[in-house]
Amino acid sequence: MSVEYIVLLVFIFFVIAIFYSASGFGGGSSYLATLALFPIEFTSLRLIALLCNIAVVSGSSYLFYKSGLLKIKRLIPLIGLSIPMAFLGGSLKIESQTFFIILGLTLLVASISMLFSSKVGSRKLPTYSNAIIGGGIGFLSGMVGIGGGIFLSPILHISQWSKPKVIAATTALFILVNSTAGLIGQVLSNDISIESSLIFFLLVAVFLGGQIGSRLTIQKLNPLIVKKITAILILSVSIRILYQYLF
Repeated sequence: MSVEYIVLLVFIFFVIAIFYSASGFGGGSSYLATLALFPIEFTSLRLIALLCNIAVVSGSSYLFYKSGLLKIKRLIPLIGLSIPMAFLGGSLKIESQTFFIILGLTLLVASISMLFSSKVGSRKLPTYSNAIIGGGIGFLSGMVGIGGGIFLSPILHISQWSKPKVIAATTALFILVNSTAGLIGQVLSNDISIESSLIFFLLVAVFLGGQIGSRLTIQKLNPLIVKKITAILILSVSIRILYQYLF
C-alpha cells in the first residue's frame, strides 16, 4: 500500500476513534466500511477492525474504571456467554459478499435502534436476559468482526439499564472482551497476512483518538448526543454497503 493511502487511513481511523469512543464504542463497523474502500485483502479486514477496537476500548475501559463508571458485577451476566459465542462467531469462514451483506444489515438495524433510543434511567434486567442478550450479540459481533457495542448500547438505553455514562463504560468493556475473543477465533481458524507497518500506525492513531473521545465523555459531553451523531454515521455506512453489494 502506498504512503498516501496509509496516511489517509490513519487520519480517518483517528477521527472515527474520537467519535465512537465518546459513546463507549470501538469503531469497528466504520473501520470495516473504510477498509473496504482500500486495496486490502478481504481476509484481513475483520482482524484489523478487531485489533483497532481493542486498542480503543482497552484505554477507554481503564479511564471509565478510574472514574467509577464501570459496574463489574452487573457486567458479568452480559459478558459470561458473549465471550465463547464471540469466539465461535469469529471462527466461522464466510464469503466476501455474504459478509458485507450481513454487515450492512446489522449496521442498519443498529443505527435505527440508536436513533430512537433516548430514555435515561436505571432498570435491572433479569440475569437470564442479560446472558441471552450478551451471547447473541457476542456471536454476531464475532462473525462480522466488530465488538458488538453498536448492538448492545441501543438495547441498554431502550431498557433503561443505567445512566448514559454508565452504559458507555459498560459498552466499552463489552467490546473489549468480545473483540479479544473474536480475534482469537479468527487467528486460530483463518489464514491471515497483514502489513505490520500499517497495523502499527493504525493502532497508534485509534488509541490516541480513543483517549480523546473517552475523556470528553467523562468530563464534558453527554453520550446521548454523541450517540445520535454516531448513529447517523453508521446509517450512512450501512446504506452504502448494502447498495454496493446488493445492487
